[in-house]
Amino acid sequence: MRDLKTLKACDVMVRPVVSARLNASSRDVALQFLSGLYSGMPITDDEGKVVGVVSELDLLNAVVEGRELAKLTAEELMSKDPVTADVETPVTDIVKLMKEKNVIRLPITSEGKLVGVVARCDILTSIIEPEFVTYM
Repeated sequence: MRDLKTLKACDVMVRPVVSARLNASSRDVALQFLSGLYSGMPITDDEGKVVGVVSELDLLNAVVEGRELAKLTAEELMSKDPVTADVETPVTDIVKLMKEKNVIRLPITSEGKLVGVVARCDILTSIIEPEFVTYM
């Protein structure tokens, strides 16, 4: 098992990372979620800076309010002031941020630009060696 105290964001982050631009259709974001790979997505500006996050809950709230996803942009639905971490942030600090802010995944930046994402399961995967194997 790897020592959690020595790991940094860059050691556990997933990349390449998919983000949506501000003008992306919320319906298209929802379709990305339905692919099964995502339940939240960073929203970036033209320079690659994370300016928001859209989650499944944001989409569901819009639908409950009677809004049509095809007519909404990511910018209109996103949560602003997203929580992010730098590539050099210790994983122990990322876990604290996730707990304090109640987030499942955290966009990771380098020099202010999106370069990866760390989800809770990515951290667990990086420190636990599997003892179960599936053979087909």
